[in-house]
Amino acid sequence: QAILVESGGGLVQPGGSLRLSCSASRIFFSIYAMAWYRQAPGKQRELVAAITSGGGTNYADSLKDRFTISRDNAKNTVYLQMNSLKPEDTAVYYCNAERVLTHSNYWGQGTQVTVSS
Repeated sequence: QAILVESGGGLVQPGGSLRLSCSASRIFFSIYAMAWYRQAPGKQRELVAAITSGGGTNYADSLKDRFTISRDNAKNTVYLQMNSLKPEDTAVYYCNAERVLTHSNYWGQGTQVTVSS
């Protein structure tokens, strides 16, 4: 069973930046597609950004100009750099690891991001 641990969340003012990290263990990290999702109060969980095992990236259209996903396979870690944060970015951010071939899908516990003045 994989373990995904998110960190880096917190309270930030509008216009500020945060970098989230997700450290993975008990999986062969480099062969997994990784993603960040978020869920705001009263809303469904939504995809923020994803990165394949080969480094290809995909973003929610409304976020691609402000958010950047990256991975460091040597550290078993995926990152989400978030810039120009807005109050509507307030949500719990979740890390996800997926390997379609083995029907493997894992979630972290989430990290709270609050954008407020």
